[in-house]
Amino acid sequence: ICIAHGIGIGWFAPTMRKMQTEESPMNFMATVSEVSWVGSCLGIGAMTGNALMGVILPYLGSKLCLLLIAIPQTCYWLLVYFAESVEYLYVGRFLGGLCSGGMYIVHSMFLSEISDPKIRGTLGAIMMLSVNIGVLLGNIMGTHMPFSITPFVVLLFPIMYFVFTLIFIPESPVHLIKKGKLNEAEKSFRFYKNIQDYNRAAALEEFADMQQKLTDDSKQSSSVTIKDYLSRSAFRAYASAAVLLIVNQFSGIFSMVSYMSDIFDLSGSTMDPDTCTIIIGIVQILGTYATALLCDVWGRRLLLVVSSGGVAVSLFGFGFFTYFALRHDLSDWSWVPLVLMSLCIFMGNIGLVGCFFMALVEMYPIRGRATSISVVICGFFVFVMLNILPICMAEWGLPATMWSCAGVSAFGFIYFVTFLKETKGKSMLE
Repeated sequence: ICIAHGIGIGWFAPTMRKMQTEESPMNFMATVSEVSWVGSCLGIGAMTGNALMGVILPYLGSKLCLLLIAIPQTCYWLLVYFAESVEYLYVGRFLGGLCSGGMYIVHSMFLSEISDPKIRGTLGAIMMLSVNIGVLLGNIMGTHMPFSITPFVVLLFPIMYFVFTLIFIPESPVHLIKKGKLNEAEKSFRFYKNIQDYNRAAALEEFADMQQKLTDDSKQSSSVTIKDYLSRSAFRAYASAAVLLIVNQFSGIFSMVSYMSDIFDLSGSTMDPDTCTIIIGIVQILGTYATALLCDVWGRRLLLVVSSGGVAVSLFGFGFFTYFALRHDLSDWSWVPLVLMSLCIFMGNIGLVGCFFMALVEMYPIRGRATSISVVICGFFVFVMLNILPICMAEWGLPATMWSCAGVSAFGFIYFVTFLKETKGKSMLE
């Protein structure tokens, strides 16, 4: 399902550029304003999916929620195939966002519940790696595959995901303990810990310890008052989460991927924009793969510091190149925008993207409600950034837009160096 979501993002970049020309693969053309709304509908859907999943996840459990997010992704590609006007794409992108908003919450929480602390960061990074594999596939499909075939190919992903999840994925032991289903919880615990029958005694001891801690945690949660949300430790977490949310979205790392072909078209480079977009898709995969290797070795804090600093430097450089390209002939340097944007996307993915959801889940003392609220806010930021980025490029020009995003990243770098705490190697209860 992460790959399917990534395809939806990557396919959008070359397809939307074509839709604004007479070469549109559909029966209609789109204006800049319509393209910005098609793009930003993903953010509205994500915000809705975040809020909805935050409400139903504690009641339905991870497995049922994992199954539910396949439905809007399936409907998204059916609407793309049957699209007769831009309104079909509005609804389709909204449903795609609904899937992604639910996906990021339920996957992050589910992985945190079933995984050992030593590999939790790696598993979270693999989730983003899957998304970026999908982005690359989407770039290639949007550039080289006939429009009428793409939806049927992508539909295979949510269908396979639904079937495999239904058959092979047990409910998380944490949810089963909270529901009082202790026998099922023990079986699930042994499954995810890979504990065989002959080693059951050791499993029971660890399982009993988890059960006791969750019981104590539940008692503490039930006694949580408004004062706890206004405590000093809570405000420290709010500040770190706010900066992480702002830098993650307003650095432009996510939204630029959706408009990458347009960015290269405006950059002053003479290289083919769609080819550059495909190369960026490969760089994204390398970045999140690096996160998977380094997240539980270097820790979240160091990766976020390096990531935000690298994004700031590369975007400042990209802005200066496009500024001078408007005034001088830099055709002999056409490779520079690709190199700078590749550096930006690689550095962004090793921390700001790859570690984002795992760091967000880990930093709160009061986790459930606070995480849900944060991800809803993130969905709103996605909507805002996807909506304003093409307008900013048209009104301000590409250089000023890139410098603005670079300034946000530089702010994040200073904050992470000064205030962010490390969570590597700590259990979720810790």
